[in-house]
Amino acid sequence: MKHIILGSACLFFALIAEAQNKVQIEFGVSGVCGMCEERIEQALDVPGVIMADWNVESKRLTVAYKTKKISEDQIHQLVADVGHDTDKVKAKDEVYANIHGCCKYREGASCSGSEGHDDHDDH
Repeated sequence: MKHIILGSACLFFALIAEAQNKVQIEFGVSGVCGMCEERIEQALDVPGVIMADWNVESKRLTVAYKTKKISEDQIHQLVADVGHDTDKVKAKDEVYANIHGCCKYREGASCSGSEGHDDHDDH
């Protein structure tokens, strides 16, 4: 009986420790359309990120990640590295300049036509 209680306690604390290593955050990310959404979410397809979901309407990114594998600052930087400003990090001008013209949120671009921009050549 003593071993069962001890084993259960160890499992309980292991589960708590694992849960504490995972967090979910939400922050603003500039973008315009479905093509931006795809770019932002693909930038976070890295070890340590469990889930990334950018909402086109709210311009908010929700990210679940493992704190032992990646930091919040690294997440912001990964998004900025593909041309999108976040609440903490501004994308470099030269990176921003290379995103598709309809995605130029700094210039007030807006999408017309399909949200996924299947007609563009530079996905």
